Amino acid sequence: MPILPRRAACAALSAALLCAPAWPGGRTNLAQVDRLIVEQTNDFRSMSGAAPVTPNPRLADTARYFADYMARTDRYGHEADGSEPAQRAAARGYDYCMVSENIAFEFSSAGFETQELARRFVDGWKASPGHRHNMLDHEATETAVAVAQSPRTGRYYAVQMFGRPQAMRVTFHISNRSPAAVRYELGGEWFQLPPRTTRTHERCHAEPMTLRLPGEPKEMTVQPANGARYAVERFAGRYRVTKG
Repeated sequence: MPILPRRAACAALSAALLCAPAWPGGRTNLAQVDRLIVEQTNDFRSMSGAAPVTPNPRLADTARYFADYMARTDRYGHEADGSEPAQRAAARGYDYCMVSENIAFEFSSAGFETQELARRFVDGWKASPGHRHNMLDHEATETAVAVAQSPRTGRYYAVQMFGRPQAMRVTFHISNRSPAAVRYELGGEWFQLPPRTTRTHERCHAEPMTLRLPGEPKEMTVQPANGARYAVERFAGRYRVTKG
């Protein structure tokens, strides 16, 4: 992951040299911290049954910009620069289906070893329910991390991005060709599909679809595929789901 040039901490004014505080940081390799956070996050995902996330250069640009912004200004928060995470990603060309962001800062007057700083960020996010959810989100397929140090306060600011590209969005159709209304569940929400009706769903992630067919004792579950067309039909007195 490239490290963008940092703003100089010292400037000459009226022949005097004005410098920001010399915070310890020489033994902290920030590029290595970025890489370690990605590795440790994927280890955490693997232990929890989630697929690994892969680095994306546009998300990397987004994370680097925001980490540098917070380090330069010491303004902290997901909207510290007046925009939201998804807006920052879109502005840098990331065509997303979903975007999420973890941020944090760490400080020690003694400084940090590289491994220690990465571990503190990862452990802190694991211990926070919202950040933990982002780390383990099954919808996320891509990631990026950037860490920057404030020349004024010595704080280390970290930005961890997760995303799923628009190209992975799933669109499918379900038609009710039977004479009775059909109920089905998708993503935790129940839908009613009247007879002779077709509905189109667009989803960032293909959750299983569970159908309750009239007169059938058991629910039926299908895994929607992109572009698929499903139909509920009545055949020989029984209800069935076909794909075509």
